[in-house]
Amino acid sequence: MSTDVNAPVEGTARELLIDIYDAAVAAAAPGPATARAVDALSIDRDRRVWVFAFGKAAVPMAAAAVTSLLRSLHAVVGGVIVSPEGGASPYPTLASMRGDHPIPGRNSFAAAAKIAEVTPGRRGNDVAVVLISGGASSLIGAPLRGMNEADLTQLYELLLGAGLDIGSTNAVRKRFSRWGAGRLALALAPAATHCLAISDVAGDDLGAIGSGPCAPDATTVKDVTDILQRTNLLARIPQTHRDYLIAVGRGTIPDTPTKAHPAFAHVTARVIGNNQSAVDGAGARARERGLTADVVATRLSGDAAKAGEAIARALLDARAGGAAGKCIVWGGETTVTLSGAHGGRPSGGGRCQELALAAARVLHEAGDAAAGITLLAAGTDGRDGATDASGAIVDGTTWASIAQSGRDPAHALATHESNGALRVANALLARRETGTNVNDVVVGVV
Repeated sequence: MSTDVNAPVEGTARELLIDIYDAAVAAAAPGPATARAVDALSIDRDRRVWVFAFGKAAVPMAAAAVTSLLRSLHAVVGGVIVSPEGGASPYPTLASMRGDHPIPGRNSFAAAAKIAEVTPGRRGNDVAVVLISGGASSLIGAPLRGMNEADLTQLYELLLGAGLDIGSTNAVRKRFSRWGAGRLALALAPAATHCLAISDVAGDDLGAIGSGPCAPDATTVKDVTDILQRTNLLARIPQTHRDYLIAVGRGTIPDTPTKAHPAFAHVTARVIGNNQSAVDGAGARARERGLTADVVATRLSGDAAKAGEAIARALLDARAGGAAGKCIVWGGETTVTLSGAHGGRPSGGGRCQELALAAARVLHEAGDAAAGITLLAAGTDGRDGATDASGAIVDGTTWASIAQSGRDPAHALATHESNGALRVANALLARRETGTNVNDVVVGVV
C-alpha cells in the first residue's frame, strides 16, 4: 500500500481510500495494456521497427512494447521516449528524454527537436509504433516554424487557467504545436504507423489525446477562434498566433492535415486504456474490502468546486439513506478557471484539491449528518496541477481544522489556493509517480 506525507484525517478511512485509489491506478497500468496491444499487431519480422513514446505513461509503455517486439524477434532500430522524469531507456537504440509539464520549456523544446532529428532515418518499408498518453501535448510541445518558444509557452499558460476541458484545450494547442494535429504521422509517412493511446479525454478522441500527433485534425480555424473568443483569450494570445489563424482562414498558409491526407492511409490508431478501467478497478477493490460499491456512470466534468459540492451532497444522501459500508466512485476531469480579482495561481492547487476543499465545506455545514463520510479526489497520474500533491482526502472536520489553523478556508476556495489550506489540515495526498494518466478518480466512503 502506498504511503503519504500527512497525518491521517481519519486513520482507517484514509487507509481504505488510499488502498482503493492504488487499485484504480493499478487497473489503469499502461504496461500490460501496451504489451497486449503490441502482441496483437501484425508486423512482418523482416521489417525494421521504430518506437516513439510520449506522455506520462511513456516509460512503461515503451518498455512493454520493446519487450513484446524483442520476444517476437523484431529489430527495434530507433526511436524517442519523452516523459516527465526522463530516466534510463529500456533499449539502447531508443533515446530517453525529459519533457516539461504542464507548460513546455527547454526540455520539451529539446525533445521535439530530437524527434525531428530521428524521424528522417526511417525507410518506406519500416514500421513505427507510436505510444501516446496524457501530458504529451506539453512534453513534446514546440512552436511551428516562424513562431517562437516564448509565444507557445504563453499560449499554454493562458489555456491552463481558462477553465476549458482537455478536448477544447488541445483543439487550440495542437494548432500551434510542431507535432500536434497529425504532423508526426506526416513526418513518418510512408512508413506504416501503429498508434496506441492511453486516453485522458472524454470520448477517447484520438485527435485530442496528446494533441493527436498521429490523428487527423477534425477541428477548423473557426472552431479554434470560437473557443478563444468564448474564453476571452483571442486578444490575449500572441500576435503571431492570431496572424497564423487569419492566414490559415484565408488559405495563404496550409491548414492542419485532415483525414483525406494520404499520410493517414498508412496509420492505424486505437485507444488501449482509459478512465473507465480505473474507476472499475476502484469499485472492484472496494467490494474486496467488504463495501457496497457504486461506480457512477456519468463522467465527472465541469467546474471543480461545483462538482465537489455535488459529490458531498450525494454522499450525505447515501448516509441519510442508511447506506453504511458504502463506497461511491466517480471518474473524469473537472476544470478550474483562473480569472478576475481572485484569479489564483496554477500552483495554488489543482482541480482535485479544489474539488476536495469545496466538498469539505458542504460536509462541514452538514454537521453531524456528515459523520463517517470521507472523500478522496486525486489524479491517476499522481499529480494535481503544478503542486506537490496528487490530490486530497477530506471529511467533515477538514474545514474547521483549516479555520483553527488561522487560515480562512472560504477565501482559499474563492482564490483557488486550496493547496495551502489543505496542507495545514494534513489533508493532502502526496505526489507520486504512477506511470499512467487516465484523468481523475473521486472515491467517497460512508
